[in-house]
Formats: sequence, C-alpha cells, structure tokens
Amino acid sequence: MTGSLLEVIALDVRDAVAAERGGADRLEVVADMASDGLTPTPETVAAIAAECSLPQMVMLRRAADFAGDPETLDRLRRDAKELAEAGAAGFVFGFLDGAGAVDLAATEALIHAVSPLPWTFHRAVDNAADVQAAWRAVRLLPNLATVLTSGAPTGVRDGLGVLKARADAGDASIVLAGGGLRPGHVPALLDYGIRAFHVGSAVRNNWSEPVEWRLVREWRRLVEGN
Repeated sequence: MTGSLLEVIALDVRDAVAAERGGADRLEVVADMASDGLTPTPETVAAIAAECSLPQMVMLRRAADFAGDPETLDRLRRDAKELAEAGAAGFVFGFLDGAGAVDLAATEALIHAVSPLPWTFHRAVDNAADVQAAWRAVRLLPNLATVLTSGAPTGVRDGLGVLKARADAGDASIVLAGGGLRPGHVPALLDYGIRAFHVGSAVRNNWSEPVEWRLVREWRRLVEGN
C-alpha cells in the first residue's frame, strides 16, 4: 500500500459517488446500519458499480450478532456468489463462537465461498474473549486484506493501546482502524504505522443523510498526514 487507504461506508449509489468525489479509496457497502451493517442486495452493488469505480468490500452478515450457523452460512454463500456477480471486489465478515473465540469453521467456509476475492475480518475481533488469541487466529487465514478494528468494543478512543500493541506486533499493515474513529485519533495511529482508515458516521450528519463529499475530502487530507 502506498500512502494511506481511506474506506467509506456506503449504503447506496449517492453515498458511493460522494465518497469517490471526496477521494476515498474503497467502499464498505452495507445495509441497515441500525443493526450495525447487514448484507446489501445485489441490486445495490450493481447500481454502485455502474456509477462508481471504487472497489466495493461488501458486508456478509445476516444477524445482529456474529455467530455463524449452518443455515446462515448457506445463505451467506449464496449471497457471496450473487454479490460477486453484481460487482463486489471483496467481502467483510467475521464470526465468534459461543465461547467468544474466532469461529474458524464458519470463517473458513466463507473464505472458501468468496475465493479468490480478498476479505476483511469484521470488528467481531474486538469482542473476542481473548483478543490476542483472536488476532493470532485471524492473521493466518488466506486472502485476508484487512482487519476492521477499533481495538475495543466501545471504539477507537478506548482501543488505542490495543491498536498500538497490534502495530508493535507487526500487524500494522492489516489493521483497518474504524469504529468511533475521530480526527484526533489519526495522528497517533499514523505514528503507530497504521495506514488504513474506515469511516461512516464521521462523513455524514447522521445515518439518515448521505455521505458528504467535503467531509470525505477532509479525511483524505487527514489520513495523509496533512
């Protein structure tokens, strides 16, 4: 990666076009932010692809928790195929088991389903019972692009120490910092060597309003250290 990567959450075409105009590098395409982001329709992905050249990392998540069960996984496999055909460049997913460990069976099933496309492990990693063990499990999985993490379930403000520890452990290149990310956090994250940033509410007035391209432009300057 040269420079910094800026990923913007997009719910629709209007968000995607504004993100591109503001200088984003890629999109995380989701539906229903009231449920923290669920799988969008193939029609949404296709519509974005027709109007916006940014790569789309598409959410694969059908429940309000991170648990993977056979019925849900079968549905997500079908979703992945349809979304890839619609224009997805990669996917976002992550599962924990009942004990709070990474559900490797569920995660590997979806890695296989989306292969050879890259994927991002979702912020489920921040909710693991043993965060270090979760990172050890995730970082060895194939085709991993980034790990979306705030370092803590409550957001980047409380997770800066964990993010620094991950960077110090050699994981800076796969950290995608997001979840309560604010401008004041960026200088420290850049100092840690983290170069990928994820924003959603920070580039819009609220979730019922679209992405503001001027706010994306401000974040573009910020993550480049300007």
